[in-house]
Amino acid sequence: MVGDVLRKKPIDAAEEFVASYFAGCQAAILAGSVVRGEETVASDLDIVIIDQCVPSSYRESLLENGWPIEVFVHNLTSYQEYVKGDCERAEPCLPKMVSEGIVIKDEGFVSSMKKEAEEILSQGPKRWGKETIDVKRYFITDALDDFLAAEDRGEAIFSANTLADLLHEFVLRTNGKWIGSSKWIVRSLKQFDDQFAKTFVDAFDAFYQFHEKNRVLILTENVLRPYGGRLFEGFSSGKINQ
Repeated sequence: MVGDVLRKKPIDAAEEFVASYFAGCQAAILAGSVVRGEETVASDLDIVIIDQCVPSSYRESLLENGWPIEVFVHNLTSYQEYVKGDCERAEPCLPKMVSEGIVIKDEGFVSSMKKEAEEILSQGPKRWGKETIDVKRYFITDALDDFLAAEDRGEAIFSANTLADLLHEFVLRTNGKWIGSSKWIVRSLKQFDDQFAKTFVDAFDAFYQFHEKNRVLILTENVLRPYGGRLFEGFSSGKINQ
């Protein structure tokens, strides 16, 4: 087990790993929880590699020096493609890693990568138009109806999961903020508004613990109200008028 092996310090382990496996790379950046001061017993080392010799990007998981290591290998072209894809999904994983990361190796262009990443993060994702907002309102309404009507506990749980994901996306995107997934849903909400994040978590926690649905209902209606509330009647998508 990884926990049974004496770990080197993150920076030392990362430097040794890069020297052993990617000695010819042009850039290496250590990112993740260990550089944010959020390290736990389950933390790994996230390392971004730029190597112009690799024909295409890849991701690989290894165990070295007592650490699980996730390495994200790119050439400059694939790096830009992935950054573009992250921005289109509004989930800027790669820009975050580059922006926050500690430089392990640099042959002259990490500073420009960091500057670009910081600019991307500060700008936020592309704003939604009214049509997109209405589509999202419709799907949130549909998920809420399924959640409220569900009598089967399993169906209610997974309807709640879907609703929580849709709501977090709606709140952040309508406020021009980046979204997250898994634990980053909560982290992204806290970065936006710590009090709202608490209200959000408490509402769903009340359901998961006590089967209390009303707080989720109130939360959803409060989120949708500034944009016209729930949407079902009159919604249309893809219809061609003749």
